[in-house]
Amino acid sequence: MPKVQSWIALALLLLLPSCGGGSGSADVPTAAVDDTTGATQAKTASVSRLKPLDAYVILGGDIKRCWFNANKPLLPDYVYRADVPADGSKVLITIHDRANLGRAGMSTYAIDFKQDGVSTIVTTENRKMPPEIAERMQADINRWKLGDATCSVGWPKVTAAAKPEQAAVPR
Repeated sequence: MPKVQSWIALALLLLLPSCGGGSGSADVPTAAVDDTTGATQAKTASVSRLKPLDAYVILGGDIKRCWFNANKPLLPDYVYRADVPADGSKVLITIHDRANLGRAGMSTYAIDFKQDGVSTIVTTENRKMPPEIAERMQADINRWKLGDATCSVGWPKVTAAAKPEQAAVPR
C-alpha cells in the first residue's frame, strides 16, 4: 500500500502548484552565482520544483528545437550531448565544438541538473563559448525557465573554429 500512497502524493504535488508542485521555476527566485576565480567560466544557478529528468526533458527540448533544429540551427558549428543516467537523478547537457565528421570536440557550455531535496538545481557554465553567444544562450534559458518557449531570432555569427586573425583573404 505505501507505493500507492507515494504515487498519489506525487500526483498531488504535481497537480497542486500552491502546495509546492508546478511545472517550472516561475515562482521560485533565480540565484546567480558569480565565479570569477578562473578564466571566463561564468556560472548561473536556479531552482526548479521539477525532478532533474523532467526539467531536462523540457529545457533540453527547447534547446534542441531552437539551437539545433534541422532547418535553421542557431549553433550550426556546435554539437549537443546529454548524459542521462537510468535513475534520472542528475542530468548533464554539454555543448561542444563540432569536430571532424560532426563529432563532438571540446566542451564549450554545460547545463547541469541535480536533485537537492525536493528541488532540482539547474546550473549553467560557460566553459569556452564566445561571450556574446553565451549571453544569448543564458537569456534563452532564463526565458524558457519562466515558461516562454519562443526561440531567439538570430545570434552573432561566430564560428567555433574562427579566430580574429583568420580573416578571409580575397583571391
